[in-house]
Amino acid sequence: MEQISNEIRVSYADREINALLENIGDATGTFSRHYSQSEEFFLKLEREYTVPHLPIHHDVREPVPSDFYLEKVRGVIGEIASIAPQVLKDLVYFFDPAEILRPCFFKIYKVEEAYYLYLMRLDLMVKTTACRVIARGTNDTTPEFATSRLYLEPVVVPLSEVVRQDGKVRSFRILQTISQTWIGESGRGYFVQGIWMDMDLTKFFSKLFLPKGKRTYPFWPYICKYKTICHTVISLSPDQRKTTLPYLHRAIQFLIPVLDKFQSTMKAASFSEDLPYFVELKSKIPENWYEIWKDLKIDAYLNETEAKEFKIDG
Repeated sequence: MEQISNEIRVSYADREINALLENIGDATGTFSRHYSQSEEFFLKLEREYTVPHLPIHHDVREPVPSDFYLEKVRGVIGEIASIAPQVLKDLVYFFDPAEILRPCFFKIYKVEEAYYLYLMRLDLMVKTTACRVIARGTNDTTPEFATSRLYLEPVVVPLSEVVRQDGKVRSFRILQTISQTWIGESGRGYFVQGIWMDMDLTKFFSKLFLPKGKRTYPFWPYICKYKTICHTVISLSPDQRKTTLPYLHRAIQFLIPVLDKFQSTMKAASFSEDLPYFVELKSKIPENWYEIWKDLKIDAYLNETEAKEFKIDG
């Protein structure tokens, strides 16, 4: 996958992997949903799967992966599909030459006349505190390891266009609703850092559509990504994905007319639920828009290594 000018390009799709995904039946696996201490979303599966040695390096100019890479990734995806089939059901795989350890999957949805991209990345990078290393890696390959944790990043992105050629999807053009999230720099010399308002926008979007007083950290349902308003997905089966789509569609329709004033406000102040403009917009949200989140519950706990994690219920 390559992103240029707010466009996501599909460079290569593997027939064998996609044939495997097409043949996923109606069986479902059992798992629980969590966030790590570093706010990474993951599933605890019923049993372990194995990630073999994978190449670390790949020329980003080369859109087609090596046969060695494909053979290994096919095996991993096959294992995951046997443990948690509903997570991969109805999706299409494609290769991202820029992030070869994060296989990509997608599904296109339509709500009224608008198109949305469900984009899911699996994270196959070794996490030493959350896996069992079978064989050490080298300078060119990752370690082989087994784990019952599946780290992933599922998000729904609004689209302006789906570009097809010869009957195949070639790229997704993102509906850019936010003009610019960079607002300046701080520090001097070697210590200069950019200042972006992505996190403040994420908090604003999420708190606006969550019930008042609802605490969901580290889960933010609506996030600023790709210079637009996206939805973080934590309900992963095909039916559950569809259920949340109208909520994002409605949120975008609500925000588009007010985004200019909204962005001006956020460039001048950090997010707070006491911001007058936030209070004004919050007062316009109908109570029934909160229904989807009323049963959501996130509890903190210490895992087996005494690290803080979060479990999602509801």
